[in-house]
Amino acid sequence: MRYGRDRNQLGHLHLPLDAGPHPVAVVLHGGFWRAIWNLKLMEKVSADLALRGWAAWNVEYRRTGMMAGGGWPHTFTDVAAAVDHVAALADEHGLDPTRVATVGHSAGGHLAIWAASRPQLPAGAPGAEPVVVPLLAVGLGPVTDLVRAHELGVGGQAVARFIGGTPEQVPERYAVANPAAHLPLGVPQVIVHGEDDGAVPVALSREYVAAAAAAGDDVELVTIPDEGHMSCIETQSKAWHVAAEAILGA
Repeated sequence: MRYGRDRNQLGHLHLPLDAGPHPVAVVLHGGFWRAIWNLKLMEKVSADLALRGWAAWNVEYRRTGMMAGGGWPHTFTDVAAAVDHVAALADEHGLDPTRVATVGHSAGGHLAIWAASRPQLPAGAPGAEPVVVPLLAVGLGPVTDLVRAHELGVGGQAVARFIGGTPEQVPERYAVANPAAHLPLGVPQVIVHGEDDGAVPVALSREYVAAAAAAGDDVELVTIPDEGHMSCIETQSKAWHVAAEAILGA
């Protein structure tokens, strides 16, 4: 289903078998915001959520590379439009736009948390003035802080390529794009991170959760021993079980 005219502005809507209105998980895939990865990464967890009684709106968005047209600001306007599109889909497909969670893995975790921060954005910023405000944000091995991720070299130069410069070069973009700059978000957050994650260090989540809690947010970090970066989106993993239970409780 499409939420815009660009070829990447689409999503797969997974619906439970019973009658709605259903709560909705807006699901956002990772891949360091690069076009080589797509929403297929999140199909299994989306189907699992539908089996558990939640609709799952598995979203594609414009990404960097391969002439995909993503990065600043288009990825952000796409994600904002996709989340808000839940309201447009509600009547026809039995969705409850007042009960929405954003759920993302890796770079998609950044987007899920950012989407929950949209009420904090200044007027005129990409994604400001949301129509749909999530009740919960769930990050699975997420990139929670773009500035720290750039400093740590997470994904190589992925952050700078995504935003179009370093934090020193384009600080005004990071001020909008970085969820850590918007604390407190005022939205409950659950961060699930494998302790053996070799792509996004668990230290990034620990730092973010400490800062969010200090700012007054309702935030929980669950670290999973002996699980890595991709475990979070394997439906039989402990990490996904923890995430799914958090979503069902929203």
